[in-house]
Amino acid sequence: MSEAGRNFSECYGYKFEDLHVGMSTSLGHTVTDADILMFAGISGDTNPVHLDDEFAQSTMFGARIAHGMLSASFISAVFGTKLPGPGCIYLAQSLKFKAPVKVGDTVVARVTVLELIPEKRRVLFDTVCTVAGKPVLEGQAELLVPARR
Repeated sequence: MSEAGRNFSECYGYKFEDLHVGMSTSLGHTVTDADILMFAGISGDTNPVHLDDEFAQSTMFGARIAHGMLSASFISAVFGTKLPGPGCIYLAQSLKFKAPVKVGDTVVARVTVLELIPEKRRVLFDTVCTVAGKPVLEGQAELLVPARR
């Protein structure tokens, strides 16, 4: 999309005053073998359940799985690029891992505004990642969102 066709919020992020309870958006990503290998390299998490087919087949998952934090990072991508977008500061995140993600799964990360705390410019969000409509990760996040000047 050309710069001229981009929405203001996509370029500069929403300001606190632009947000309201119920606002929601999502981002999808199909997990590849390269994603898992690169995440293992950058995070240092080389657990064989993520990297070794033979080992992973002997686990309760029956195959290699993606790092849970890889799915969680897609939530961060939504915050940093879409809602609230550039300029927000991630303060806290709770996570509950519900199901494994495997190579080829498309993870959809969705964030929804739950509560606005005007005196601190903080926003509480519901966060969920799904694969084929089923939750694989659930939680809540708290962000600091810039105000209009």
